[in-house]
Amino acid sequence: MAAARGKLFLPGYSATLAKEQPWNKRVATMINTSQLRRLDRDGYIILESLMGTHQISALKEAVERLFAEEGSNAGLEFKQEAGCRRLANLVAKGEVFREVIAHPKVLPWVKAVLGPEFKLSSLNARSVNPNSGEIQPLHADMAAVADEHGYWVCNTVWMLDDFTEDNGPLRAVPGSHRFGKLPQQTLADPRGAHPDEVLITGSAGTVVVMNAHLWHGGLSNRTSRPRTAVHAFYARGDKPQQQYQKELLPPRVQAALPQDLRRLLALDDPLNDELSARVPIQSGFLK
Repeated sequence: MAAARGKLFLPGYSATLAKEQPWNKRVATMINTSQLRRLDRDGYIILESLMGTHQISALKEAVERLFAEEGSNAGLEFKQEAGCRRLANLVAKGEVFREVIAHPKVLPWVKAVLGPEFKLSSLNARSVNPNSGEIQPLHADMAAVADEHGYWVCNTVWMLDDFTEDNGPLRAVPGSHRFGKLPQQTLADPRGAHPDEVLITGSAGTVVVMNAHLWHGGLSNRTSRPRTAVHAFYARGDKPQQQYQKELLPPRVQAALPQDLRRLLALDDPLNDELSARVPIQSGFLK
């Protein structure tokens, strides 16, 4: 397969990042070089124990409350999925979710994939139902292929439950972010097992940062308990948002946001308005 013309950006010391990205001024650590090489090679890294017990509990409580409140309408701002419960537009639904999108230990890794100009594209939750036989096909988010400027989508998966081999973990094909093709263009059955796929597991509190050009998908949950995660998805500044935040966020929420979050959400960006207003929501595999 032809290699994509992707680029991994080297963030360097966090003071540079803080200058370029005002919402991230609290960053005070150097990017780990070995993890950076792994992100470049494999297309993902696993940040263990990034969330503390209090944050996990607060997010789980908020997610379950919203599932109960929204009922059969849950996820309709994005798309619903067989075998899962989904939530969308979470920036509008609580401060606990807004803390996720600008986490100072995650944004440097997003920048490593996308470069200095990026924005939140969507913030959703996905909970795989117990004893669900549904399997996501291998896909790249937003059906994105790296372009002449490099990579332009990056996803982060916030594990609110343990991800085990049995409860619907992520599967991914390491290095596939470099292929320059989508799985549906090359595989006879993107839902089938891939000979090079690996399972991404971890304990609750772990965050996976993933170059979202990587071929990946969720597996079925063969246990009696749901498996839940929050997905904070980012895009390069010159690409549309998956979910147009300015249109989705109520005026009262927008008015209360500090300037750093307004910038991360591209609320005052005319280019984003032009790009995002005319692009239908797309996930990469949900049609």
